[in-house]
Amino acid sequence: MSIRLIKQIYFKLPLLIKLLISIFLFMFIFGYLIHIAEPDQFPSIFDGIWWAFITGATVGYGDFVPLTPIGKLVTILLILTGCSLIAFYITSLAASTFRQEQAIEEGKVAFKGSHHLVLIGWNERSRRLIESIAQSNSHIQMVLIDTTLGHVSFSDYPVHFIQGDPTEDAVLKKANIKLAERVLITTDTAKNERDADNITILTAVAIRGNHPTIPIIAEIVTSTQIENAHRAGATTIIRSNDFTSVLFYQELFRQARSKPFEDVFHLLGTQQFYHEEVQKDLEGVSFQDTVARLRNKQQILLGVIRADRYHINPSPTFRLKKGDQLIGLIPWGK
Repeated sequence: MSIRLIKQIYFKLPLLIKLLISIFLFMFIFGYLIHIAEPDQFPSIFDGIWWAFITGATVGYGDFVPLTPIGKLVTILLILTGCSLIAFYITSLAASTFRQEQAIEEGKVAFKGSHHLVLIGWNERSRRLIESIAQSNSHIQMVLIDTTLGHVSFSDYPVHFIQGDPTEDAVLKKANIKLAERVLITTDTAKNERDADNITILTAVAIRGNHPTIPIIAEIVTSTQIENAHRAGATTIIRSNDFTSVLFYQELFRQARSKPFEDVFHLLGTQQFYHEEVQKDLEGVSFQDTVARLRNKQQILLGVIRADRYHINPSPTFRLKKGDQLIGLIPWGK
């Protein structure tokens, strides 16, 4: 390997690595010199290197001490040069660590992990979601992409923050989108509804272009953009306005003593919905008997989807058919 190639490799290395190499080389030279100057006091080159590190770090164990004038002169030169070099390395290491932490908080560092969740958009909903995931699924790694935030501290929110526009390929690559598990796109509440949906759709297109099969959950607020979101590659659409409107209706016109919002909130916090095609042994069985069978498996049957039509809480005599989809609830984690 030529000297020129070695120099090219050396100067491409990070500053801290170059400093560390320089310190080792520097201490080797002084260790070799003291071994040559006083072979009786320093029987091996390794003893000399050990003495050089201890002296340069100002520790001074005293197990090796130069006795001759030439040995003491080498020691003086080492103290005048080696101590400052090690101090500079430690200072640079601390400064580099601080800069790295600052860059991470400012969203400038790429994420290197895999099988993670990518959350797009910072708002109260995504904040609450991050806290919920951290409490119940602390092993899951999360990456947050947002263009408005200046910094996010990991100690406050356990996410890897990427600052930038999620419609840009470079930003998605920094989030390691190709190795992500799934993506959630939340609506930008600072924009009007149509513009917010357009950004969501563009984001879905960019994600799908980088990862053709990743599940994309997108929040859409205007019903006219639902089909466009599906065309853009969104696999699940969260219709937040429709859901909220239904809750409003429930509150305005409820007849019995109930709290629809609290009921739904606590239900979704402990149970998860599932869709399952009717098994052969349930074909022709009444809804009432199916409910009893599934209850033994800790499943709550809510209804049936038949030919894209929902039958929620149908008649007890309602009989299941081949191709029906069961809608039910099971506890989280089952």
